[in-house]
Amino acid sequence: MSSMLAPGQWVRLPGALDWGLGQVQSVTGNRVTVNFEHAGKRVIHIDVATLEPADVTDRQP
Repeated sequence: MSSMLAPGQWVRLPGALDWGLGQVQSVTGNRVTVNFEHAGKRVIHIDVATLEPADVTDRQP
C-alpha cells in the first residue's frame, strides 16, 4: 500500500479511530509518517497496520 500513499493525502487508521484523520507527511519504505488530528505525528509501519484513504470532508469538528 505504500506506493498508493503520498504526502498530503488524508488517511484514517482503523485500529485507532479516536486519533481522527491524519495527513501523510512522508513515505519511506514501509514507514509512513502521519500527522493525526488528535494524536499528533506518528510513524506507522504499514506492514503491521493498514492506513485507509479518507476524504477531508470526513473531518469532525
